[in-house]
Amino acid sequence: MEWDTPIEFDPVILMFHNPDRVLSVRTAIGAANVLMTEFPCDDGEEFLAAIKICLDVVQGKADPEDLRAAIIRAAAEAGITAIAVLH
Repeated sequence: MEWDTPIEFDPVILMFHNPDRVLSVRTAIGAANVLMTEFPCDDGEEFLAAIKICLDVVQGKADPEDLRAAIIRAAAEAGITAIAVLH
């Protein structure tokens, strides 16, 4: 798979400490962008696992739902509220 191919999963809404920062993540590329640019820490165990799973999803080695779960765990680790939306 390519980075520009939309790999979608049910959305995760991330609510940061700043009430004006609310983001919805629903694609592998969106997850990569949020993890790399928005997360307050970049050295947590769950954060690093989410980065790896993001790459695995793009390479077709993991399911997009695995990435969704990893984002939720990484958010909890970073103190970010994650709201799991199901369709």
